[in-house]
Amino acid sequence: MEFLKILYQEILGFFSFGGLIEIIESKQYDALLTQDGIGKALGPLIPLLLVIEIIRAFFYRRLSFVQYKISFFTYVFNRFISRFIAIGMVGVCIALVEPYRLFQTTFTWYWFVYGYIVWEFAHFIYHYLGHKVRLFWCLHATHHAPEYMNLSVTYTHFFLEAPYADVIRTSICIFLGVNPPLLFLIMFIDGTWGAFIHVGENLIENARLGFLNHLILTPSHHRVHHARNPLYMDTNFCNLLNIWDRFFGTLQSEKHDIAIEYGITRPMKSGDFWDAYFGEIALLVKDVYHAPTLKSKILYIFMPPGWHHSGNHKTASLVKKTYLESLK
Repeated sequence: MEFLKILYQEILGFFSFGGLIEIIESKQYDALLTQDGIGKALGPLIPLLLVIEIIRAFFYRRLSFVQYKISFFTYVFNRFISRFIAIGMVGVCIALVEPYRLFQTTFTWYWFVYGYIVWEFAHFIYHYLGHKVRLFWCLHATHHAPEYMNLSVTYTHFFLEAPYADVIRTSICIFLGVNPPLLFLIMFIDGTWGAFIHVGENLIENARLGFLNHLILTPSHHRVHHARNPLYMDTNFCNLLNIWDRFFGTLQSEKHDIAIEYGITRPMKSGDFWDAYFGEIALLVKDVYHAPTLKSKILYIFMPPGWHHSGNHKTASLVKKTYLESLK
């Protein structure tokens, strides 16, 4: 019975039904007009879309467990870890950084626009570093390991990536004046969209979303971000607004004549959870151990993935440069 109770709680937790059930049972429907209530109402949206995506894949005979294997085991493993370790950095960063904020915003529409632009800047920095600093790539690579795109990928993260992301994003936003209530609203909107943009071809085949593809970052853009094709590597770091990708020259639209190849560039066994979760960390430890000098050991940690002490680099920027030169 204890097992069934735990299973029931885990299902409720995954589908985020708990908050909505609480509102229904208490009949406090006015709560749906608050930010917290809206969050509880929309919480089940992504899990339900994932179920629909799986059902559609089954009927179209595209369903394969390997498409969801890494995501499934990552979710289960992270849930297991969370029973022993819970690292919440948002509140800590607010408490530490708020006394040093440059100024204070208010909960108004124009400060919301400002706050979202700042949030996207902070997200860009965290995401860019996750691709360009090897230590951070070790935390982020798990998210890129799946060789298929579907909504389950949104649950595929190394357990330390969220605290690392929260430190950077929260600290920057609070320092630049985004007040906490406004930040929480932005985080909710961005988190919901950030989950949705992982929608796979089994649910939305053409994910450019029409004219929206020119205005925001669509699921099509995020599919490009998850690609290992040389042209697509290290692009589309923002989440909803594409302003900073445009500014820094990292915006890349999906090409009709270049089919997306998902996954990371190094060889790995398809669907291997352990390799997806710990493989990059193991390789970094190996490179640091075999590095001939202290300087090269340190550089392996902080240089981009693909950097080598011999000078035979295979970083994403060099691979992309070589590819573009081959087209001339």
